Amino acid sequence: MSVSTYNPDQLTDKNPVVFTDSAIKHLSKQVEKQQAYGITFNVKESGCSGYKYLLELALELDEDAIQYPLNESLILYVSPQVIPLIKGTQVDYIQEGVNYRLNFTNPNATGTCGCGESFSVEG
Repeated sequence: MSVSTYNPDQLTDKNPVVFTDSAIKHLSKQVEKQQAYGITFNVKESGCSGYKYLLELALELDEDAIQYPLNESLILYVSPQVIPLIKGTQVDYIQEGVNYRLNFTNPNATGTCGCGESFSVEG
């Protein structure tokens, strides 16, 4: 298990989301294994709180998505419409017991549902 510190200074217009080293390592393996272009970060209306995170392999290129390199071999693709909802979010790959999962810490979220699957924002 790794410990990382959220650093808002890492956020720039060039990178609206911060990924920990463990998340980058995990996602890089998935991208390489599936021979994807990178990772797509999106949200959709879902759940009891309003929005659900979608972090998927980019198997096809979306010409409208903005590209953010996370390292030399991993590219993040983000739709411009979701940046206000996810800006400042930290994505970590954590262990809970014997399971591993991606964890999203979003400073824009004003609420989450009880199961933690969806979030809401004001505005």
